[in-house]
Amino acid sequence: MKCTQYFLFMKNRPDRAPIKEEWILDAMKNPLQQDVQADGRIRKCKFIDEVGKYLRVILLEDGETVHNAFFDRSFKEEEK
Repeated sequence: MKCTQYFLFMKNRPDRAPIKEEWILDAMKNPLQQDVQADGRIRKCKFIDEVGKYLRVILLEDGETVHNAFFDRSFKEEEK
């Protein structure tokens, strides 16, 4: 998994340490929802059953490099 230095630093925070790499990879491959930010970064979100929370993964414009990953307490699924 490719990642930024920022992600490597942030993943050591106590609130982010429990996030498993497999969850990040799953969110990247099978997102529940996906958006492109104004700066070109890609947001992907996936519900993680094991913890009962939504995981948001922020990728760089290349769609492969993880810049951030965190449990998003404010995520709301878009209605279809």
